[in-house]
Amino acid sequence: MAASAQDQIGLIMQLRRRGIRDTRVLRAMELVPRDVFVEPSFLKHAYQDIALPIECGQTISQPYVVAFMTEALEVADHHTVLEIGTGSGYQAAVLSQLCRHVYTIERYRELQKLADDHFEALGIDNVSTIIGDGWIGWPPQAPFDRIIVTAAAPELPEALVDQLKVGGRMIIPIGENRDSQSLVQVDKFGEDDEFTERSLLPVRFVPLVKGRVKRS
Repeated sequence: MAASAQDQIGLIMQLRRRGIRDTRVLRAMELVPRDVFVEPSFLKHAYQDIALPIECGQTISQPYVVAFMTEALEVADHHTVLEIGTGSGYQAAVLSQLCRHVYTIERYRELQKLADDHFEALGIDNVSTIIGDGWIGWPPQAPFDRIIVTAAAPELPEALVDQLKVGGRMIIPIGENRDSQSLVQVDKFGEDDEFTERSLLPVRFVPLVKGRVKRS
């Protein structure tokens, strides 16, 4: 069963009721069709506010969490964003509507290829996908105005903090297991690259695993 424009509108209204107020974020969520990014067998659930399984044992995040993280990131048109954990590409596609360029790192080549196909189908040309280790970020394009991590780390990765511009912000889930994860806002400031951390929301993400998957 194909998703309809009415389903999309219903999701946006639900996000507004749950407290998402940034009109740019809501517009980005409206412009990016979530049904493109879900597995065909879950198509009827594409616009429900739930996480859904994708290939390689990963998930496409709940729309509210995508909207909440994007709103908390406070992305501007001129920003360059690093995303850790491409997955289906849905979060990167939303960000692509709001910033100059998104660099997104994925461990699984299958997911990278899938995301690239989704971006091509939607005509999105300001997202670069990279196969790599999210724990070490992407030094060739650092520093970044914003960093968003879509997998949970047991502690704050030092390399990602180093790759954040002074005045930049990172949104990352942190916790040893799914029952103890919290979404954390990291703001970097000062001549000595000091930063603050603020807990925003309890969440449940797949773990941020070190290294890349070596597959053909």
